[in-house]
Amino acid sequence: MLSYLHAFHAGNFADVQKHGALALALSMMQAKKSGIACFDTHAGSAIYDLRSERARKTGEADEGVQKLWSARDGLGAEDWKPFLDVLEGFNAGTGKLSVYPGSPAWFQHFLRPSDALTVFELHPSESEQLSGWASEAPIRVLRQDGLAGLLKQLPPKQPRLLTLIDPSYEIKSDYADVAETLGKAWQKCRHGVYLVWYPILTSGLQAQLKEAVRRTDLRKVLCSEVHLRHPPERGMVGSGMLVVNPPWGFDSRLSAMMSDVAGPEVLNMTHDIGWLVPE
Repeated sequence: MLSYLHAFHAGNFADVQKHGALALALSMMQAKKSGIACFDTHAGSAIYDLRSERARKTGEADEGVQKLWSARDGLGAEDWKPFLDVLEGFNAGTGKLSVYPGSPAWFQHFLRPSDALTVFELHPSESEQLSGWASEAPIRVLRQDGLAGLLKQLPPKQPRLLTLIDPSYEIKSDYADVAETLGKAWQKCRHGVYLVWYPILTSGLQAQLKEAVRRTDLRKVLCSEVHLRHPPERGMVGSGMLVVNPPWGFDSRLSAMMSDVAGPEVLNMTHDIGWLVPE
């Protein structure tokens, strides 16, 4: 449970999908002035050096965010602009990507005075780095299990809620645990927006998550999946997002974003989007 380190995978194609969806949700929700309680259940260490030994060992960012960055001038979907602006800000306008923000940093970038951010991280070294990064920011860092911790924090004081749930799924029970937590969280805060990331594996284990979500009382669950056109023989062959209570029009805007980068000249993948559970 405590062996996964996202530094080996930061900026890969799955991060592009996950953080693209997160940035879109934040941008759309902040069209209204009322405050948002933001939660990140598996925060990691917030900032990743794409030149580090860990990042270079896998080179996953080269086939992910680096390709998107190189193709940025040709992207047609306007909703990529906030995403690209965040990357440019974290890289000091150098025109090169050497720093990649993890999900807490994406949240923090969009945070307004009326919003609040609580992040969970159980891994000792990740939690320590996360706390150091967040020491000068209005962010609450909790070193505890993010699924159980989220339920204890709901309902929030703020009138609206946005939650990202993205465990590593190294433990097979994570699929059922995520679905169960999602169902309980929705019962506590039915108006909340919940983003759930999951890997698409050659083993097909992700089907357990989707089936478990169908068995809950959840309504209005959007499913976005990307699949690599040239997948590896083992491991992750795609990336998925479930979005509960997405803002109106979110589905078409996310679809446009993913279609923009799915071609062979960028991330070379296919994209499917539809309702796992209708309203």
